[in-house]
Amino acid sequence: MTRPARETPARLRRRQGRGALVVIVALFAGSGLIRLGEGAIAVARTAEAEAVPEPQSCAPPADLATVLAALREREARLVAREAELDDRAQAISVASAQIDQKIADLVAAEDRLAATLTLADDAAEDDVARLTAMYEAMKPKDAAPLFQEMAPDFAAGFLGRMRPDAAGALLAALEPKTAYTISVLLAGRNAAAPSQ
Repeated sequence: MTRPARETPARLRRRQGRGALVVIVALFAGSGLIRLGEGAIAVARTAEAEAVPEPQSCAPPADLATVLAALREREARLVAREAELDDRAQAISVASAQIDQKIADLVAAEDRLAATLTLADDAAEDDVARLTAMYEAMKPKDAAPLFQEMAPDFAAGFLGRMRPDAAGALLAALEPKTAYTISVLLAGRNAAAPSQ
């Protein structure tokens, strides 16, 4: 028996390289077979999808036909009712917008009225302040006849605004009964005011 000669390292590398090549070829072949199989499955599924027949319609039994007719009638009523409710909701929305606008208009009018009243109050206050200053500037003997003719509460209003020395001199120039009445009104003016 002869012994096989020892393989050289170059031959050994060639043999190992062929083995790797065979494995790579086998992997490519397997990949191709898998792709062919997937394509065949897709074709089969498409054929099945096309082969499904469409459902056939059948007439319901007579007792169900009555129920179906009632349900359709009810559905029609519900659709009509829904449309009516939508119309009402839209009308309410429009009315709400109009009410909001009217409220805004009323608030604006109230603000304008308040501003006008403030101007009028300020003008009246200015007039009273001017009259008070004028009565203070008058001599008590000249102002006394005017205050004698005024209603006591009206005269008390002016005297309450005057400087104390001018008011005292004017009260001294009035008739005692009128001076007493005005003094009582001045003293009780703040009696009803809360103390706290």
